[in-house]
Amino acid sequence: MFRRPGRIDAYLARSVLLATLATWAVLLGFDLLTAMVNELDEVGEGGYTLSHAFLYTLYTLPRRAYELFPTTALIGTVLGLGGLAARSELTAMRAVGLSRLRIGLGALGSSGLLALLMVVNAETAAPAGEQQAQLVVNSAKAGDVVMARVSGLWAREGNLFLNARDGQRREADGESWTELQGVRLYEFDDGGRLLSLAQAQSAEHRDGQWRLKDVRRSRFGERSVEVETHASQAWTTALGDEVVSSAVARPRYLSSAELQRNISYLERNGLDAKAFENAYWARWFYPLNVVVLCLSALPFAFGSLRSGGFGKRLFIAIVIGIAYLLAQRLVVSLSDVYRFDARLAYLLPPLGLLAVCWGLFARRE
Repeated sequence: MFRRPGRIDAYLARSVLLATLATWAVLLGFDLLTAMVNELDEVGEGGYTLSHAFLYTLYTLPRRAYELFPTTALIGTVLGLGGLAARSELTAMRAVGLSRLRIGLGALGSSGLLALLMVVNAETAAPAGEQQAQLVVNSAKAGDVVMARVSGLWAREGNLFLNARDGQRREADGESWTELQGVRLYEFDDGGRLLSLAQAQSAEHRDGQWRLKDVRRSRFGERSVEVETHASQAWTTALGDEVVSSAVARPRYLSSAELQRNISYLERNGLDAKAFENAYWARWFYPLNVVVLCLSALPFAFGSLRSGGFGKRLFIAIVIGIAYLLAQRLVVSLSDVYRFDARLAYLLPPLGLLAVCWGLFARRE
């Protein structure tokens, strides 16, 4: 049937690819449907309509595809190789001298390529889609307040324009607030003339109000400029914390370059950068997670179907995959508590799962 190993690799990769794409389509469809149903509860808030809800859900598609792919790859590998096992094709491959490991590695080709595609997606389409999704929500719900994420964070409230280089949600002692860095406030009159420009190192929203820090404000007259400085100054505005915080992307939705910039800023200022470090290293360990999850499916693809049935093996493989992802989250959370390196937290679960699966794989006849 096969004349050389290259054809076997292509056949295995195609079988797994078709099963993975089918599984991906089903899981992604359910996820998008659930997201759309959740957004329906927001319809009618401000100017938020059904079309806005649809656009928001559509823009989040790249991010949802990225998050679902590890689980999808596991199920697709089990289904693809399981189908070959049910037709005794894996037995035929073994009969011509191919080892189980050789067959398994051949089946990983398509999953590896898709994992690399998802890494590119996480650096390009996913962050851009999230920014557009938040723009749709904020522009529809905020009335005369217009939000955008171009050259940082932009907001408009009447004749006042806000630009911030970046922003994060902070948490400490049970309190949560929004903090913006590199803030500029441009105030215009009705004719479009610039009245004042305020530059602040940061802005925080606490106790129901905004406060600017290290402020330098320039007021422009007809023939003069007045400059004043303040260590701290209250900022009265209708621009609520809930609007700005929704426009500030979560760390896991940022690109690696944006994460690295935030980490550098926080470390320079002696602030906690753990959340951004976790998101940053999760991006780099993503391909390893996909490969390990696919390898964990191999012990369940070989052997007689009479030993428990394919459905049982599929169920066990999925349980192992879900348990692995939960265990990884637990170890990462422990790294936050005990302050050990996030790279170690992302490395220990794959090594543990590889050891377990290798033991199961070696015991298969």
